[in-house]
Amino acid sequence: MQIVKAEFRCSSERISQVPKDDLRDIAFIGRSNVGKSSLINMLTGRTGLAKVSGTPGKTRLINHFRIDDAWYLVDLPGYGYARTSKRLRDDFSKIITDYVLRCEKLHFLFVLVDIRLEPQKIDLRFIEMLGGHGVPFGIVFTKADKLSQSQAQRSVERYKAVLAEQWEEFPPMFVSSSAKGAGRDAILAFIGQCLDG
Repeated sequence: MQIVKAEFRCSSERISQVPKDDLRDIAFIGRSNVGKSSLINMLTGRTGLAKVSGTPGKTRLINHFRIDDAWYLVDLPGYGYARTSKRLRDDFSKIITDYVLRCEKLHFLFVLVDIRLEPQKIDLRFIEMLGGHGVPFGIVFTKADKLSQSQAQRSVERYKAVLAEQWEEFPPMFVSSSAKGAGRDAILAFIGQCLDG
């Protein structure tokens, strides 16, 4: 799949505000500062489409980008950023859980994790929630350019070992680097299969 046209459609504070058409949502989520906006820009080939910030917790709304007039790429708020107020953190989690568990447009969800880190409890809890509710999802390991190929492979295997304690089969997994464009073709091909299926 190649993306020809990508344009910002809207930002929503709640799921009642998301677009009311028949186009399906492919959404991206992860802890604050995991590289979500950079990945979205890399996938669409538009450097400024999703706003990249050095400040974690910048995305606070559900952002819909209309792709080739055929589907939406959705940028969800990051979760687990401690420097926002507790009230704001609660708002984030309500926005996220409402969308992920109740939005009928959601077709597939990519959970982004930083390949350099040990499996984080907050990511594992979120993944467990998705599994418990039958939400179709995959894992994208970001920032792979920061590790050697063998280090990156070890990191993925470490994640699989943790998931194997609770899961009989693994979700789809992708290794990416927004800086190097790595993983772009595999992720887009997978999105194409999802939308065709």
